[in-house]
This record gives sequence, structure tokens and C-alpha cells, in this order.
Amino acid sequence: MSSSTLFENYPELSRLSRDDLQDLLHDQQYFQATFHSLEHVKTIYRAQDEIVMANEAIAKNNLSLQDELYKLRAETQAAFDESRSLEARWKSLEREQKEVYQRFTQQFLLLRLRHAATAQDEASEKVASDFVKGPSDGPANGKEVDDFVKDFREMRRVYHKRAIFVERWTKGDVGWLND
Repeated sequence: MSSSTLFENYPELSRLSRDDLQDLLHDQQYFQATFHSLEHVKTIYRAQDEIVMANEAIAKNNLSLQDELYKLRAETQAAFDESRSLEARWKSLEREQKEVYQRFTQQFLLLRLRHAATAQDEASEKVASDFVKGPSDGPANGKEVDDFVKDFREMRRVYHKRAIFVERWTKGDVGWLND
């Protein structure tokens, strides 16, 4: 760097003699004293001090918010944990609901109706078979026949109602179930 460039950048040094400039290069304390007296350096140090003070103010502000931040962080974590717990519970309840509703699907209800019709048919046939075999204590009297006919007719009526309903359902004639 030439001396004219040096003096343009640092006009404060232009008042120094050549010997003083030589001393600057060799005497560390003299250099430090002169360096710190330069207006550019003072401006830099002032700016640095302002930045440090601004950073300290920001740090103090951050520290004053620290407890509230930790509290909010803990509340957020608790809310998150509760939401996870509720989500797991929701999935469990959804599975339970699906299992419960499964019993009311058209296919399941039709299957149950078919089984009920078959069971009713088998029960009425067993009653008829037992009646035909007769009681072990002798022939049946009129009251027993009337009771048998009444019971058998009711059992067969229930069976035929179920069988008709199964047939209609299979054909798609049961409108309220096709929704």
C-alpha cells in the first residue's frame, strides 16, 4: 500500500512523521495506542459495543421468556400426548363399532334368518317325530292331540314366515333392507 493510499484511508496518520510511522511498525504499545485512537477504529468499537448491548438486551428478553416457553412446551407436550392417547382410543372404539355393526349387515342378518328358519324347521320336525312315536305311558288322548296340533301349527307358521322372508330377501323384494 502506498503512503498516499494509507493517508487517504487513514487521514489521522498524515500528521505523523516518517520516524513516527517507523516506530509504529516496531513498537507494539505505540502501535496499539495509535491504532485505538483512529476514528475508524473508534467507530468500529462503538458499533461493536452497540451490537453487544443489543445482543445482551435480546438475551435478557429471551431469558425473561424462558420460563413461559418451558411452560408452553410442557403444555404442548401434554396436549400432544393426550391427542395420541385419544387417537389410539378412537381406533379401538372404531374397531369395536365395526365389530358391533358387523352383526347388523344384510349378509349377517340374512344368515341369522336362514339359521333361525332351519332351527325352527328342525324343532317342529322333532316335535312331530316325538308325537308320532307316542308317549311311553300309552296312546295320546284328545287333549294331548289338540295341544300338539296347536303347538305344531304355531311352530310351522313361524318356520314358513321365516322361509318366505328368506326367499323374498334373496330375490331382493325386501325394500327397507336395500337402502
